[in-house]
Amino acid sequence: MGEPPESSDDSLQQVPEGNGDNELGIRIGQRVHAVGNTHRIGTVCFVGQLEGHQGEWVGVDWDDGAGKHDGSVSGVRYFTARSNNSASFVRSKNLSTGMSFVEALYLRYRGESTKEEEDEMYVLSSRRRRVAVQFVGKSKIEEKLQHLGDLQVVSIPYLGVGSVNPSHEISNVVPNIKELNLTGNLFSRWQDINSICEALPSLEILNLTRNLMEADIPELPSLKNIQILVLNSCGITWELVQRLECYLQAIEELHLMGNNLRMIMPTPSQPGGPYVQGFNSLRLLNLEDNCIASWNEIFKLSKLRRLQQLHLNKNKLKHVFYTNTDWLSGLQNSCPKPFENLECLLLGSNDIDDLTSIDSLNLFPKLMDIRLSENPIVDPAKGGISRFVLVACLPKVKILNGSEISIRERKESEIRYVRYVLTKMQSANPLLVNHEYSRFEELKRLHAIDEKPSAGIAGPQKMAAGLISVTLICVGASMGERQPLEKKLPPTTTVGRLKVLCESFFNMKGVKWRLFLQEKGSPLPTLLDDDMAHLINIGIGPEGTILVDE
Repeated sequence: MGEPPESSDDSLQQVPEGNGDNELGIRIGQRVHAVGNTHRIGTVCFVGQLEGHQGEWVGVDWDDGAGKHDGSVSGVRYFTARSNNSASFVRSKNLSTGMSFVEALYLRYRGESTKEEEDEMYVLSSRRRRVAVQFVGKSKIEEKLQHLGDLQVVSIPYLGVGSVNPSHEISNVVPNIKELNLTGNLFSRWQDINSICEALPSLEILNLTRNLMEADIPELPSLKNIQILVLNSCGITWELVQRLECYLQAIEELHLMGNNLRMIMPTPSQPGGPYVQGFNSLRLLNLEDNCIASWNEIFKLSKLRRLQQLHLNKNKLKHVFYTNTDWLSGLQNSCPKPFENLECLLLGSNDIDDLTSIDSLNLFPKLMDIRLSENPIVDPAKGGISRFVLVACLPKVKILNGSEISIRERKESEIRYVRYVLTKMQSANPLLVNHEYSRFEELKRLHAIDEKPSAGIAGPQKMAAGLISVTLICVGASMGERQPLEKKLPPTTTVGRLKVLCESFFNMKGVKWRLFLQEKGSPLPTLLDDDMAHLINIGIGPEGTILVDE
């Protein structure tokens, strides 16, 4: 008999939950996977009879969202799923509650075995499940088990691990584990995690990615030695993180990617008010791929004294600031500076679109590694700025978007920045431009650039004054000797358009052009490889030189 049809009736009758009695002992809230597919994982939400259908059914809300309905069938609601099509009803024989931790170790690390060894290591239950035998006699098997005892790094992802053996059994098999990867298994209860940590006193790194953890947290004393904890896509709330804090006494890295976090909510009873307290050894906090939209939420982390790295890629942040009025009053009382030890801030793939946010990054005392890629502010197609402007705007930064800023790049970027601003002043209010580009005067003096924008010109003369004068020089070996050309071009001319113009200027059709910006004082020219970039955005100043190559 197949699965009952999905419901199409908006008027649903609510039925009581099942009692959870079944052949496998499946309980509501338990994590299970489909038989034969340990990647197909879900949470049991109902066990019992369905109206109009024979036998017992198990209602599962699948993690991957690939179900058939929302927990209702034929106008009757049995449970409420996470989405309209993430749930289905299946027979218990098609579900597995998984294997034990030690079984998974044997399966993953014992390697190739003879049939006789397999028979001695396991027996089959009445439901054809392999059950570990506690005593094995052959010396060959004992040698393999001894090898397990030497393991310090163990990875058993997506093996359907759903239960924990007694602590002494685990410690007898793998007593020296320091790093454990449990990604994509069936854990949900924190007491099981505590039992594993109790059996593995040397454990320092624990990865629980894609194990949907319950909100109820008992006493967890055995987590005290964990230094790196990965809780990516575990359904974690910040309230739960705060409750874990008192047990994570040695935590240095905490990874919380993909948990749909929107708010940072410190414990109300803490003396720090709206700011997160504790986590006294935390150096790295990873909040990537969440839904945080306001920097006010991030600023609640600014009192974490040892925090050096903050990963915020793939959120919904629009602005960045450094201080607010609460902190200004606190500073008068000799409070530490916000984010006083933060060195790395990753902000890629957000919605930041203003230069004010870029300038505020200079206020962080020790910040030197920043990622801003895939934000509107750095997307030329959306009116964003180029890398050289970012480099010039951020004098303390040593690594930008994962690439180290060399001494040469910084100098060239700062010179291009000044020329870029000078060009913008020809078509906009110089005072407004000067205010928007706060380092202009400083860098103009530093690099002794004396060019000034034209003023007091009107009509056609003003239009001509707004053009950029460039010299085009052919350097391609197959182009032959050609005289340099001087052209006046609108500052909005794109690199791609300039390549097309070069075909006409030099009367050479079918040539694939490459353009390089040659700047005074630079030993090597800069490749102009963004066809959408405007001349004004690449920092070509008055009397700029562009080398034309094939």
